Amino acid sequence: MDETRIKTLKSVRDLEVYKLSFNTAMEIYDLSKSFPSEEKYSLTDQIRRSSRSVCSNLAEAWRKRRYVAVFINKLSDSSSEAAETQTWLEFALRCRYIKQEVFDSLHEKYEHIFAMLSTMEQKSESFCK
Repeated sequence: MDETRIKTLKSVRDLEVYKLSFNTAMEIYDLSKSFPSEEKYSLTDQIRRSSRSVCSNLAEAWRKRRYVAVFINKLSDSSSEAAETQTWLEFALRCRYIKQEVFDSLHEKYEHIFAMLSTMEQKSESFCK
């Protein structure tokens, strides 16, 4: 993301990484509706929470961007939640709650999210000016 584009961002919702992580969390929410009821307080709850936390940590990072170290810390938290979500997706696959193609698609989306978060971290000074 170039510096000109960064200056035009008005809200965290303008970030492509936020849009992708929000839409992916909603996809997981819809998908998790079909998980067995015995998973309601474990896998279903955990995967919904971690996928949503990617977005919420991004929102916190956005609000804290006047402090570079805090901004980077919240981006790191967002990445950690994305990694946790990938782990829950792997459990869902192994338990046969989702198909391999669904897993592959969601896994790839989170890899893209990681790449965007990493770029933001590398260019944190541009976001925090």
